[in-house]
Amino acid sequence: MLRRFVSVPRTLPLRATNVAAVRSHHIVGVHRDTKVNNQKTPFTFSDENKKEIEKILAKYPPQYKKGAIMPLLDLGQHQHGFCSIGVMNEVAKICEVPPMRVYEVASFYTMFQREPIGKCHVGVCTNIACMLHGAEDVFAAAKDFVKNNNADGYYSLEEVECSGACTNAPVAEVNNIYFEDLTSEGIVQVLKDFKQGKAVPGPYAGKRKSCEPEGEKTSLFGEKAFDVRTVTRTDI
Repeated sequence: MLRRFVSVPRTLPLRATNVAAVRSHHIVGVHRDTKVNNQKTPFTFSDENKKEIEKILAKYPPQYKKGAIMPLLDLGQHQHGFCSIGVMNEVAKICEVPPMRVYEVASFYTMFQREPIGKCHVGVCTNIACMLHGAEDVFAAAKDFVKNNNADGYYSLEEVECSGACTNAPVAEVNNIYFEDLTSEGIVQVLKDFKQGKAVPGPYAGKRKSCEPEGEKTSLFGEKAFDVRTVTRTDI
């Protein structure tokens, strides 16, 4: 009976396709050595980034260098293209912590890509707000486009959790640049435009330029912005 309660279920298979379309919660948390990502492949920050590292470390007391793990991982990822085991080991040396401390951070936060990605990395949000506005269709359109237009490996695609731009749902991040108010046709246009160097961040559908109500009032109290001082006492 005890064995029945403590038995561990089999690990679910990795949900992936040939276009690297994965859900963030299905990413394997264990490192597997590959030809381009292994313990024998060292990584060194560039001279320019070494100067940036000095600026980052200056923000933390000497005994709390480990506070710089995340910004240094981000810096290494931008230089190397992904957060390899070599990047993590170098960050561990700089922050003077056991490598495992850095591995834990890199494997917990999904913005750290621990395997090679395309030059154009696309993350389509399918959390509740985006899902209710058709994010599943947007993701399906992106997946289909990448599958049929990726002979050179330029694109990589993943399904991400909340991007924090719910007012402009559905949203996709392309190399950390937000493209909003997307449709199935819109995401395809974004990917085409990005490769041609003419993609414009922001809303891709409708007339609004930010998160303002499209074609509607921006205040519930009239044409002008509401001034709270008109309904509060001034004698106290």
